[in-house]
Amino acid sequence: MTILEFSQKFKKIKEKGFMPSTRKGPTGIGHTLETYLGIQENNEATPDVEGAELKAHRTKGNSLVTLFTFNNKVWKMNPLDAIKKYGSYDKDGRKGLYYTMSLKPNSAGLFLDVQKTEISVRHVSGEVVAIWELQTLADRFLQKMPALLFVSAFTEERGGIEYFHFYRAQLMKGTSPELLADQFREENILVDLRLHDKGTMARNHGTGFRTYENKLPLLFQNIKDL
Repeated sequence: MTILEFSQKFKKIKEKGFMPSTRKGPTGIGHTLETYLGIQENNEATPDVEGAELKAHRTKGNSLVTLFTFNNKVWKMNPLDAIKKYGSYDKDGRKGLYYTMSLKPNSAGLFLDVQKTEISVRHVSGEVVAIWELQTLADRFLQKMPALLFVSAFTEERGGIEYFHFYRAQLMKGTSPELLADQFREENILVDLRLHDKGTMARNHGTGFRTYENKLPLLFQNIKDL
């Protein structure tokens, strides 16, 4: 489907007003939009509409979405050493670094430091745990999400059924290291460390970069209403 075709179909969907969800649960909004657009559900990573990922958003919703993971050549400490030194135990007695980083030091003394060209996880002692170049993160973000079709909907419940009124569609493109730096400073992009001690090595599930659905428009340079 081209952007023009999407725009024409979305105009008709918008004019329908509230429509019942085609599926129960949190995925109902996306399934409903795709159903009315005539897009068949698939689990492929390919874009839905002419190079753009399609995302339906409840206006009052604030769900977290994973943008990407990136962990390649960023560790300045040996990951296992970092776990042993700064990790904490989970309910199963396993030691790990499962922290959502903040600009303020956490209980282990780790915090996120944001500079002009890089972000890093550091300890209050000055020790650097890991560093990510902002240009690399911008490239990774655009690789995963070169363009986003962000569709917003009002919601209401009628007789136990969720209804959606899709009222706005925005095409979003482009980002920059400077823009991402600002969003890290605002803590609109969250950095999740996800690794644990496997005995002789660290098991790393990949550092996750996440944001709230309603903050997604802040990550793009160019936004156009369709």
